[in-house]
Amino acid sequence: MTNSPVLVSIVTYDSEAHLDACLRSVREQDVPVRIRVYDNASQDESCRVALSHGARLHRSNKNRGFSYGHNFHLRQGGFDHVLILNPDVILSKGYLKTLMASMAGVKRVGMAGGKLFRMDDEGRAVHADGQPVLDTTGIYFTPAQRHFDRGSQQPDRGQYDRRQLVFGISGAALMCTREMLEDLRYGDEYLDEDFFAYREDADLAWRAQLRGWRALYEPAAQGLHVRRVLPSRRARLASHINYHSLKNRYLMRIKNLDPAVRRKCFPYMWIRDLGIVGYVLLRERSSLGAYRQVWRLRDRFRRKQEWVQASRRVPADSVARWFSFRPVARNLQSSDGL
Repeated sequence: MTNSPVLVSIVTYDSEAHLDACLRSVREQDVPVRIRVYDNASQDESCRVALSHGARLHRSNKNRGFSYGHNFHLRQGGFDHVLILNPDVILSKGYLKTLMASMAGVKRVGMAGGKLFRMDDEGRAVHADGQPVLDTTGIYFTPAQRHFDRGSQQPDRGQYDRRQLVFGISGAALMCTREMLEDLRYGDEYLDEDFFAYREDADLAWRAQLRGWRALYEPAAQGLHVRRVLPSRRARLASHINYHSLKNRYLMRIKNLDPAVRRKCFPYMWIRDLGIVGYVLLRERSSLGAYRQVWRLRDRFRRKQEWVQASRRVPADSVARWFSFRPVARNLQSSDGL
């Protein structure tokens, strides 16, 4: 493992309620850390809390989004590993050391994440049937072009206790190597800033898979996360959340979809699209602007598509195998070790 400090990158927006506990858990890690906080014009005490924990703080005079804030930190360099972290996550003490040790033993791993459990707004672990409720054990894609967190809302009965390779890792607590990020960099962007927020972790994972990078799930690294954006809560979410989520569904597809994945997703992706159009017209007209924005960005994303597809390193069907209506993961083999 490297001895250089782990960069912990946090983007805040009125995050005072959970930020103190988050930063305390970061400070209690048993590896050196360097904390950078990008604040998107918070109106609460987020900045004061960040400074009280010795974080390097950048205050923005407007909300520039999740992707921009993290890219601002990543462009400054000075790290070998970065943890992209939500301010509503609390890490177990050995989280970073455990992840880095696991990554060091597996070939071509560019990102990793642990087992996150669901936490309520009061900072307490959520339980069901006497067991803690899972938040994420990695992400997976379905042929309907939806991505989900493995294990989300399930009681933890040990069903995700094996270290495995997964499609990607939730952006709530996402460890990345600088080598992978530089390989995926497009201009000044690591995370796609046209996304603003939501689905940028899935987009990063998809691009990483196309370039032959692996995502590692390590169940021994654990934490807690307050999850607000869930498909079942869509009708109660703020309109801007649904707008960006819908917009980014199509932007991600324009950039990353190839013929092999398109065949794997037929006809489910198009059936889902028709259903979404009907839902937006009847129930969520505030999201109609998402379609206009996708149209405005079409040329820019065709250029991104050309770059992504021209720089891919893996066979056409290797990414398509990950798309399944059931969570897909691959057990590590002896050949995966260094």
